[in-house]
Amino acid sequence: MNEQEGQTMKLGIYGGTFNPPHLGHLTSARLALDALGLDALQFVPAATPPHKALPAGSPAPEERLAMVELAADGLLMPKRVGVSDMEFTRPGKSYTADTLEQLHAQYPGAELWLLMGTDMFLTLQYWREPEVITRLAGVCTFARTQSDSGEALSIQAEYLQKTFGARTCVLQLPQIVDVSSTQLRELLAKGEGQQYLPPAVYGYIIRRGLYGVHWDLKHLPDRELRACSYSMIKAKRIAHVQGTEGEAARLARRWGADEEHARRAAILHDCTKYLDMEEQLQLCRKYGIVLDDLEQQAVKLLHSKTGACVARDVYGVSDDIYDAIFWHTTGKADMSLLEKILYIADYMEPTRDFPGVERLRALAYEDLDAAVCLGCEMSIEEMAERGLPVHPNTVKARDWLKTHRKGTVD
Repeated sequence: MNEQEGQTMKLGIYGGTFNPPHLGHLTSARLALDALGLDALQFVPAATPPHKALPAGSPAPEERLAMVELAADGLLMPKRVGVSDMEFTRPGKSYTADTLEQLHAQYPGAELWLLMGTDMFLTLQYWREPEVITRLAGVCTFARTQSDSGEALSIQAEYLQKTFGARTCVLQLPQIVDVSSTQLRELLAKGEGQQYLPPAVYGYIIRRGLYGVHWDLKHLPDRELRACSYSMIKAKRIAHVQGTEGEAARLARRWGADEEHARRAAILHDCTKYLDMEEQLQLCRKYGIVLDDLEQQAVKLLHSKTGACVARDVYGVSDDIYDAIFWHTTGKADMSLLEKILYIADYMEPTRDFPGVERLRALAYEDLDAAVCLGCEMSIEEMAERGLPVHPNTVKARDWLKTHRKGTVD
């Protein structure tokens, strides 16, 4: 969002400690976007909340910010929903009046709406500078249960209107996620409550060991491994990873490979996909990965190698899973069964849409080698059409399959 767009837009500001952010917050955000007709919404996590001290053992501010970013990304509305760190970069306590002043200066023509839970709404008059808050923004609260939307909220809305001239709105949540962050922290400490969290947020909590959650990362069940994987990638990539997992499992059953190994290879195959070149190169140095000239220039070729190393070092995968992830982007000569399965599952999973993909999908269940060979040829042709260099290993994979496999690709 830039200042020009801010001249006429309706902007929602959703503040709070988000300790942790959960599905209730996301349900509320979706409702506000539609019910208030918001053009954009910003989550604004509080660095140092003025109304209460954060509980002992709470995550560091940057960890709460990271969790909110994962939660917001999960809404899959990057042009409308964002996260602001303004209360982390501003010194002192995170006063809402200061945040609204800052946003008003940034978007002087915008209609601001402050979003909050019922407890905050019922005590707004005791906040610092409530007259400033209500002058700069409308106030919208979410009724979490039927009792929340009763007489108390109506009385409070009328009081704020008469006392401060406030614009108020009470929204009844259609889908009840009846859990507070306090309750959720208690559940997590007992190994429960995962159903209230976006999977990526749960994965971040596992990886960082927050809220008393302690898993052995090298021996995670599939559900927890998925959550960790999803916390390391963009939400828009999750459908691809899920599709690759399903396809890899089906191919493993068809061709007699280890289905569980195929699943775990697929779950983790893109875990470093969104690291930039310098981050990729740092991992290459850490794990002693030797890169050829093309790989040193093409960041897209590195995530398979760094991802394999992270999968083995952090998540304890076996050597065959490591190898499948390592070669899933380029392929290589004389690939193992699991390597072929991951390579072609990644290439043709259900979200893929390109000319020839249906033929590739059918062939994978008739002649796996032929399908992998065709996938290599299609990749080589695509790179040539785009004027990009083809990795030699892809050519070697195609040539080896043409020489050693039975049958031909029509």
